[in-house]
Amino acid sequence: MDKEDTSTNQVSQRWFIDLDWHQQSNRSFFALAQGCLCPKCQKRLKGEISAADLLTTIKDCCSKTPNFITGKLPILESTFRLFLANGNQPLDLEELGRQLSEWRGGDTYRTSAEILSRLLASDQYYGLRQIP
Repeated sequence: MDKEDTSTNQVSQRWFIDLDWHQQSNRSFFALAQGCLCPKCQKRLKGEISAADLLTTIKDCCSKTPNFITGKLPILESTFRLFLANGNQPLDLEELGRQLSEWRGGDTYRTSAEILSRLLASDQYYGLRQIP
């Protein structure tokens, strides 16, 4: 496989938040996602809610607040929040980078497919995984 095939393959990889990974790894998706709720939803949503309801709430409300994703956040945190904002719809690296760059105010260096590929492949915190 030559270099062009490898880079094309990396770009076409689709990523998402793997909720099963969180459970299997004894990690709490809810703790991470609840930290992304806006103040209004934090007050409204108390106790355990389903992952689907949490994703819907963040997508429909919290992700619309200013500063949900900024250039000051770490790239993986921004990526996690982007997946929350889009309802955890899988994205390839190119689209992920494009959307992150827009949210982060034109940050094209840290949102390149090459950098995202390396960061996502080594994630052990957010449960960001490639679609098999």
